[in-house]
Amino acid sequence: MVSRSYSNLLDLTSWDSPTFGRERKRLPRVATFAGVLSELDDDNSNSAGSEAPSSISQDRMIIVGNQLPIRAHRNDDGTWVFNWDEDSLLLQLKDGLGEDVEVIYIGCLKEEIESSEQDDVAQYLLDTFKCVPTFLPPDLFSKFYHGFCKQHLWPLFHYMLPLSPDLGGRFDRSLWQAYVSVNKIFADKVMEVISPDDDFVWVHDYHLMVLPTFLRKRFNRLKLGFFLHSPFPSSEIYRTLPVRDELLRALLNSDLVGFHTFDYARHFLSCCSRMLGLSYQSKRGYIGLEYYGRTVSIKILPVGIHIGQLQYVLNLPETESKVAELLDQFRGKIVLLGVDDMDIFKGISLKLLALEQLLIQHPDKRGKVVLVQIANPARGRGKDVQEVQIETYATVKKINDTFGRPAYKPVVLIDTPLQFYERIAYYVVAECCLVTAVRDGMNLIPYEYIICRQGNEKLDETLGISSLTQKKSMLVVSEFIGCSPSLSGAIRVNPWNVDSVAEAMDAALMVPEAEKQMRHEKHYKYVSTHDVAYWARSFLQDLERACRDHVRRRCWGIGFGLGFRVIALDPNFRKLSVEHIVSAYKRTKHRAILLDYDGTMMLPGSIITTPNAEAVGILNSLCGDAKNVVFLVSGKDRKTITEWFSSCERLGIAAEHGYFVRTNHEVDWDTCVSVPDFDWKQIAEPVMQLYMETTDGSFIETKESALVWNYQYADRDFGSCQAKELLDHLESVLANEPVSVKSGPHIVEVKPQGVSKGIVAEHLLQTLRQKGVLPDFVLCIGDDRSDEDMFEVIMSASDSLSPVAEVFACTVGQKPSKAKYYLEDTTEILRMLQGLANASELAARHSPQVIQGLPNT
Repeated sequence: MVSRSYSNLLDLTSWDSPTFGRERKRLPRVATFAGVLSELDDDNSNSAGSEAPSSISQDRMIIVGNQLPIRAHRNDDGTWVFNWDEDSLLLQLKDGLGEDVEVIYIGCLKEEIESSEQDDVAQYLLDTFKCVPTFLPPDLFSKFYHGFCKQHLWPLFHYMLPLSPDLGGRFDRSLWQAYVSVNKIFADKVMEVISPDDDFVWVHDYHLMVLPTFLRKRFNRLKLGFFLHSPFPSSEIYRTLPVRDELLRALLNSDLVGFHTFDYARHFLSCCSRMLGLSYQSKRGYIGLEYYGRTVSIKILPVGIHIGQLQYVLNLPETESKVAELLDQFRGKIVLLGVDDMDIFKGISLKLLALEQLLIQHPDKRGKVVLVQIANPARGRGKDVQEVQIETYATVKKINDTFGRPAYKPVVLIDTPLQFYERIAYYVVAECCLVTAVRDGMNLIPYEYIICRQGNEKLDETLGISSLTQKKSMLVVSEFIGCSPSLSGAIRVNPWNVDSVAEAMDAALMVPEAEKQMRHEKHYKYVSTHDVAYWARSFLQDLERACRDHVRRRCWGIGFGLGFRVIALDPNFRKLSVEHIVSAYKRTKHRAILLDYDGTMMLPGSIITTPNAEAVGILNSLCGDAKNVVFLVSGKDRKTITEWFSSCERLGIAAEHGYFVRTNHEVDWDTCVSVPDFDWKQIAEPVMQLYMETTDGSFIETKESALVWNYQYADRDFGSCQAKELLDHLESVLANEPVSVKSGPHIVEVKPQGVSKGIVAEHLLQTLRQKGVLPDFVLCIGDDRSDEDMFEVIMSASDSLSPVAEVFACTVGQKPSKAKYYLEDTTEILRMLQGLANASELAARHSPQVIQGLPNT
């Protein structure tokens, strides 16, 4: 762990090793990593925690992105010159982190650096800019970026399916391996500079989606956030990706996952539900996903722009001159503006067709309306980019040939690089900005346009307006871009509907001046207060909140490869040692044993639900010990549970979650709760019947004391939605009835008030106490939420237990629970119970005694 007091950052990449805590550890120099890794390395990775915490209090943020916010160029003499890339979002967000937060950047350079120069460049960038460059071999970078990122992830996240080899391209396993390999290299770079117990790590965008798994594997308590800058597609699209689970699980190894819009977050949550079986809930305004004891927070936070940078450029004399030039060029014209990358998702051709439709339907607009389309180079490459370019040029030519006049062209296409101030000048003179992408992550063009239209005093003079004049602007935006929900005053359009876009263009030009001013004022107020600094500051605050309880958790790393995940549990929660419980079992004389059935004695989800011979044999052995009182507690109806365990004559049984109880085979069933009648069933059953008929795959379980609506075979999302509706419906119609309505895993249940498995534990301990017996050994095993009531009772029943009693509350699987122990699965449960049964049989052979069950109650 790099000490915060270690100020010479240059040495971090030199052969002189810095001090790591109390020991010295050699840091590798920044170098090229060759080869392709198909899976995660498993060496030294399952550590339960991190190294000793640093004594330095300053916060530090490690920002990891595909590209460093650095521009580089080589001079004529062969030397490299580096400077900050002021347009980089990763650099701009630093304004929101505060001066007391040290920022380290990790990423690639846009320019290729020769291997012989990489060490010197890395040292210089770290010393001068606090940047750690990741150097990738050209072939590996090509497979990673142009291959998997741009050929698979980027099109899929923008809703384009690879239906043919020419359309996006088929999934290529070698490209996926390159993607994993590069993410591993990035993880190694993070390891070079991180103080894992103190630093925050913020990973950006789809290029590094599996990086959280590599980092979490190294440091289980790492404070890690991830933000996706692209759209996240609906589950129907995303599920077509062959590595869908690996990417989802990798993101869930973050503490906070951020999205631009609620739609993107909703799609992500739906994928987690449908493909991983995870449910989410809102906690005091925050959305949280429970994942192996960890709560993964979901943040909905649209990014903003760097207003200071824009205002600086607006004040440049070059900008003022360019604005004057454009005013002269477009004198007497109404300027519409589009600024887009030349790729298939920006909808440039659709926008042009809409303009053509406008000019056809409104001849009066000819000679007056000009669309200036700034076409930036596409970030990807391939056949689809070439097709967009060809179509764009052809459409522009067609429109200009049809509607053009001397000194007038309806479309001005600018496909050459512009200086930033030149683009700003176009914003200033444009009456309306058109952003009609068919799919885009956020798109900050409308935000930039609004700030530029606000202008300043110098530009007001150039435009010939008073500085007291209210500013105005108009926006036509696609409903499929991330900024659309934030711009309530914009005219939203479906870009695929060319007619409606044309109508929107016309409407934008016809809006009264006062309304244009009102819309602009509304947008300016939002954009100016939700800038990039606000975005970064808000994300860091949520990341701090999400990581607040890290130090109070015990962590275990489990799983191989990209299936790795961390289980975070209470410090007192540990695996039940068979040797320990058998030892306690042997030295105690009055034992109470409560066992759940489904999921504990029987595998959950098993088609065969009847008990096997092994389970029955173990129960009979335990019941045969006179020191034991054994109860099987189940949600099954009493008829079924009686038939299944008819051979266990001394076994106590609680059916229907404790409503029916009998202490052994020879006595009659008793009820733990007095219920005067079940008239409420006549109200609840028709309601459940309605939801069963409208939810394919669901069914109703009718018990003597309860009604259960089960949707385990229905569509997961629809079933969950219907379950919430049914829960509200039942609570409403049964508000005056003596029942409780509860939801559980794939069920909604109505049962009499007071009925729970906890009441069985109370009944058992109370009965024993009345007979003068205080158990000195209590074992309670269960697997789901209904068993937590039993755990709570036996953990707090000191008055009904011997002062030296040993209590073992055990849940199945490592997960949050009121139990203090866990065993992994049903197999381990049966193995442990067999150990107890063997101890009883061995004791019986050495000291025979009369077997007595629990007295009749």
